[in-house]
Amino acid sequence: MQTLEGHSGSVSSVAFSGNGQLLASSPDDSTIKLWDAATGALKHTLEGHSDLVYSGAVYSVAFLGDGQLLASGSGDKTVKLWDIATGTLKYTLEGHSGTVFSVTFSGDGQLLASGSDDNTIKLWNTITGALKHNISTDRVATNIEFSEHLPLLTTNIGSFDIRNYYESFSTSSEKVAEVSLSADRWVTIQGQRELWLPPNYCPSSSTVKNSTIAFGSTSGRVAIIAFSVM
Repeated sequence: MQTLEGHSGSVSSVAFSGNGQLLASSPDDSTIKLWDAATGALKHTLEGHSDLVYSGAVYSVAFLGDGQLLASGSGDKTVKLWDIATGTLKYTLEGHSGTVFSVTFSGDGQLLASGSDDNTIKLWNTITGALKHNISTDRVATNIEFSEHLPLLTTNIGSFDIRNYYESFSTSSEKVAEVSLSADRWVTIQGQRELWLPPNYCPSSSTVKNSTIAFGSTSGRVAIIAFSVM
């Protein structure tokens, strides 16, 4: 449909806005470009991340909803929030001590999560830019997503319960299992260790979606298990 040209470096991340009208792309040249997805026309070039070689690479971009805000994570150890309508920088979020590899917004837009190779996930207030909470991890968390129905963050290294951090969470009357997988291969349900996986199962190749977990094994098989609470 379109070939969008204009970056001077490798493109590390692309993301559509919720309504599909905008596309953001981020390379290792420290800029972010916003494109009209229908025509391929360049709308804005966002500049603000460090322009130093390698440290200015932008590794992750994410839209809030239909495109009110854009978040970007970079090798300069910062997260930036951009006003899409004007193409201007709103906030620079500082606190990570390593490269930021993943950024994502919660469904209600109140929180932004960022994962870094400093082995932390940070939760930020999207209205004020303030750091709300810090979650320590034993490995680098990438591919972070907020669960649709539960106060969970799902990542490449398992799920993290953010019930205590998520002020807007309202408890559902339906009992749904809160499932996570730790680095030592324990599957926890409602915060309790319930199932230990043998060494041939690989937590690094697992993913959790609400109460269902999928994980790979050295045999080449993928197992999918759904949990419920009685």
